Parts: sequence; structure tokens; C-alpha cells
Amino acid sequence: MAKRPCPSLTSLNPNIVMLRPSMDDLLAAFLDMADSDTDSPSLSIDLSFERLLESLPRDDDQSLLIDRALNLGSLLLEAAKRSARKRASKHNSIVWALPPDLTIKVFSMLDTQSLCYAAVTCSMFNKCAMDPMCYANIDLRTVVPKVNNAVVSTVIQRAGKSLQSLKLGIVPGPTASPWSCQSLVYTIRNSIDVSSFSWNDKKTRQGKESFILTRTCLHPLTVESGAAGTLLRRLHLYNIERMDCTSLCMALSACPSLLDLEIVGLHVELRQTLMSVSLSCPLIERLFFESSKTGRDDSLKSPTCVDLVNNCPHLTSLALRGFKLPDYKIRILVKGFRKLKYVDFSTSYSITGTFLRNLGSGAGGNLLEVLILRDCMHLKEVEVARFFSALLGGDLKFLRHLDISNREGLASDGDWYERCYSSSIIPLKQVSEVRQDICLLAEFPSEGSFIDIDQMVDSELYSEISIPSQLSSHASDGSLLMSSSESSYNSDQGSGNEEGQDSGYIILEESSDEVDFLAV
Repeated sequence: MAKRPCPSLTSLNPNIVMLRPSMDDLLAAFLDMADSDTDSPSLSIDLSFERLLESLPRDDDQSLLIDRALNLGSLLLEAAKRSARKRASKHNSIVWALPPDLTIKVFSMLDTQSLCYAAVTCSMFNKCAMDPMCYANIDLRTVVPKVNNAVVSTVIQRAGKSLQSLKLGIVPGPTASPWSCQSLVYTIRNSIDVSSFSWNDKKTRQGKESFILTRTCLHPLTVESGAAGTLLRRLHLYNIERMDCTSLCMALSACPSLLDLEIVGLHVELRQTLMSVSLSCPLIERLFFESSKTGRDDSLKSPTCVDLVNNCPHLTSLALRGFKLPDYKIRILVKGFRKLKYVDFSTSYSITGTFLRNLGSGAGGNLLEVLILRDCMHLKEVEVARFFSALLGGDLKFLRHLDISNREGLASDGDWYERCYSSSIIPLKQVSEVRQDICLLAEFPSEGSFIDIDQMVDSELYSEISIPSQLSSHASDGSLLMSSSESSYNSDQGSGNEEGQDSGYIILEESSDEVDFLAV
């Protein structure tokens, strides 16, 4: 049976056919007034409208006419704007030389901020910029706090399973060179762009979004069974002061494909973090971890080192800066990772250098290309001399970069209080001549220009006492937790190769009234 034709608008209302030309003609005539020969079209409209108002005797009718005029003018303005956008979008699609797939490819090469700028340029760019491929590599690092949880959540949701790289937090300045030992831990004093920044902007205020990244900023990686973190290859976190171990470990558990992890200035424990990496990231190749409190985290235990070596056999680059690391634990790591090429233990305490003995013999350590031991307070002159002699003997044939510089000089064999500034037993010149393939850095201050060791220790001891006392006044609001995991290096002024006793470790936590701005 044949289908009945659907009734058209004209069959339902024949007046529409007559109304449309009439409306078009009326609108055309109205707009032609702008090109009329009258001196002032605006004045003519004003006079006509005033006469029309005066023709209405009632005040209510006059008010109604004014409202109708305002409504009609608003409708006409919106119609003009929509038509302008459509014309601009059509024009852009014609004159833009690249097809959408190549435009998306170009946008995927932009940094995140530039991509957001492109997205608001026109509707065509906005449509291309919403493709998940454009957010595969998210970089939201800033010099001062400018990014909050809502921004992070939005871009991660746009990326979805295409997310491969995520960089968050505050960095003190331009990206340093690969072998730079400059600390990346952030303070307002080492910020570059602080002219318009106020620490009051960091406070969460009701009705305003805070520019603070909190412990939940990585939560989008774990939603939907961790879909966003499934293919994540690179995760860099810088100076997110409210991040805690639980949130970080939960995020790492959602990133089984992680290859590159960089953590700087977070108030998280070394042992728990490495345990999470060992359990959740078996493919990791690069691990960079810089402590927020130099010399105070001695939480790392030998079983954790062994588990990390066994569960992450592909590690080629290891940097643990500013931790309390005895030599025997370092030896487990350096000798255990068979593919290790890059090692950086700068500013770490308790390292005397005994782990350097026979480093190039046997499996593990013999593939090292970069070794950085800069500003290691307990590094001994005699151990460095012994290591240099091994280099002259042909050990570590692949070594290309060695840094033993120390702004306080090297420690003497008997007492680390006695510093060595121009060693006569270290064959620096011979190594430079025989091993010309090695970039050797051995920068020491001239004697008498160094900071007094006693004064430095007294300052550290005072810091250990004063900081907890200053912070304890805030404990009543629940923002301070104590955990027996870290101790000051000053409690062990010897070689540091003993398992130190645990002491109070201060962790700043978020208060219970914190507001998180996750997008819903």
C-alpha cells in the first residue's frame, strides 16, 4: 500500500507562503534604511518610534511596545551574529589549505596553551581542536600557580585513551639541560615571573576557583577503570604541594604502560613511591625523583630496592636527588639494573662513595654513560681517588659524563667535617688526558670561600627544631599529620651507612574544608 505523503507546512498553513515574502520584504526595507539618502537614519528611526509611542494613549501599551522593540532588536542582532559566524566558518574552510585530518595533526604538535588559543579562534578550529589526538601530550607546567583541578580534568577527559604524556605543576624556570644539577624544587624566590603574583591567590575562596592543584588532580586518570591512564607513557609532576602518597600511588596504579616518571618537590615518601612503581609500572625506563626536603627522607629500605630491581628490569635512567641514601642501598640499585646508563644522586646525604668500588666489573653498572654525584656532602676524597684510578685502568668504557663537583669540597677519610678543596691524590689531570671521551666536572671552591661546616650544621639543627614548632600551631585544624618515616641527616654525622632510627616526618595535608574543582 502506498504511503501517504506527509503534509507540508504550506498545506497546513497556506499563509506561510504569503508571510515569508512579506517578512523578507519588510526586513529588506528596514535594513535599506541604513543606505537611505537621509542624513541620519538613526534620527529618523528615533522620531518615528517616538511618534508611534505618542499614538498609544495608555502607558502600559507604550511599555509593551518598547519591550517588543527591544526583543526584536535582540533577535535581529543574534541572527546577524550567527550568520557572520557561519560565513566566517565557511570562508575559513575554503581558504584553509589543510584538510581536517592534517589540521588535527598540526594541532597535536602544539603545546596545550597554544592549542586552547587555537580552539577559540573559529568553529572549524574548535572542532579540530576537540579531537583526542590533540591532547595526547598535555603540558600544563607554569612558573606561578595558574592551573587548577578543573583544567586538568577537562584536558584529560578530552584526551581519553589517547593520552600519552602528562606534565603538571610549577617549575622554577626554563627547562634545564639534560645533565643540569639545578634543583627543580619550587620556591617563590626562584620563580621568574612573580611580578603580578600574590600568595593570597593560592587560598581557596568560596565562589572563586583556586589556582592550586590538589591531591585529586590525578583522579581523572583512574576513572572508568583507568581508561585515561592505560596508555600513558610519561608522567611529570612538579611541586604540587598538596599531593600525598595515597593519591600518587593510586594514579600510578592506573598507568601500567608508564615509561618515564619524574617527581619533583612533592611531599611523598620515597619508599612508598618506589613500592608503587615496582608494583604498577613494570615497563618503566626512566625514574627521576627529587626530594622536597633535602637529606631528611631516609625511608628507603633494602627490600624495596631489591623489589624495584626485580620488577622493573628495563630501567636505564635513575635519579634520586636529595635523599638519605647509604652506599649499600645505592649499590643494590646500580648493580642490580643491568641496562642502567644514567645515574644522578646529586645532593644526597650519606653517600661516601664506597659503592663506586668495582663498579665497572661484572654485570650491572658497566654500561653507565652518565654518573652525577654533585654536592653529596659525605662523598669522600679517598673513594673518588680510588674510582679515578679504576677509570685509568679502563673501567666503565662507556662513561661519557662524570660530575663530582661539590660546593663544600669533598669529605676527608677520617672526618667529614674536614673538607678537601684541591685534592692531590685524585688524578684529575691524568683522567682528562687518558680518557678524553669523558666530560669531567670537578668544581670545588677555593679554601676559605666555603660555608662554615659548624655553622651549617647548627643552621640545619635549628631548622629541624624550628620548622616543626612553627607548624605545630596549625595542627588544630587537621592540616598537619605526623609519620615516622624520615629523620634528619644530622642525627648521623658519620658515614651514614647504618639503618637510622626513624623520627618525625612532617607532611602537609589538605584541610577538610578544601574545595576541589573537578569538572562534572
